[in-house]
Amino acid sequence: MKTNGSGPVRVVLADDHDLVRSGIKALLGMIDGVEVIAEARDGQELIRLVDSLKPDIVMTDISMPHMDGIAAIAEIRMRQPQVRMLVLSMYDTVDFVKRAVASGACGYLMKDAPPFELEQSIRSVMATGTYFSPVIAQRLLQPSEPSASDELTDRQLEILKLIAQGKASKEIAFDLGLSPKTVDVHRARIMERLKLNDIASLTRYAVRKGLVKP
Repeated sequence: MKTNGSGPVRVVLADDHDLVRSGIKALLGMIDGVEVIAEARDGQELIRLVDSLKPDIVMTDISMPHMDGIAAIAEIRMRQPQVRMLVLSMYDTVDFVKRAVASGACGYLMKDAPPFELEQSIRSVMATGTYFSPVIAQRLLQPSEPSASDELTDRQLEILKLIAQGKASKEIAFDLGLSPKTVDVHRARIMERLKLNDIASLTRYAVRKGLVKP
């Protein structure tokens, strides 16, 4: 597939779900001229592998432990600018797409895309330098929503993540070294700022913004 005929396109794949990663690897393995040379479970491991192996393409999820995909993309762009980076994600909001592109991603496709789109994305990125699936291209035409950090303080984001993980005020207070009453005050202010009235709505907001996994 490489235009210079120097061998297969070498891909490093990153996703924290082993089953998902194995499935994507199997699909990539069916594409002529593509070789998955390494796999990572988080952004830190991905950076180490890219530094060591210098692949042609990184294909990464966004939501991963320790360091997320967007932070890893920004770091790789700085350290290995020749590597082309594709996001393969379940998040399709314009905010996520634009953040990924601003960090250095040259392509973005959804995890529920048809299998042929994997090959299409790799061929397009190698040939033209970019690939955005039709769904994502449409999203890019939409105005950006405010990010969670635009709407909430760092402390409120911290508390919201724990609320969305199902933790009660006492647990959150213990984790953050606060009193339960202080946590309750923060929660009330979060609801007021976001104009949301219950925990279920807060959880949906946190998932939509990528603060927690569904």
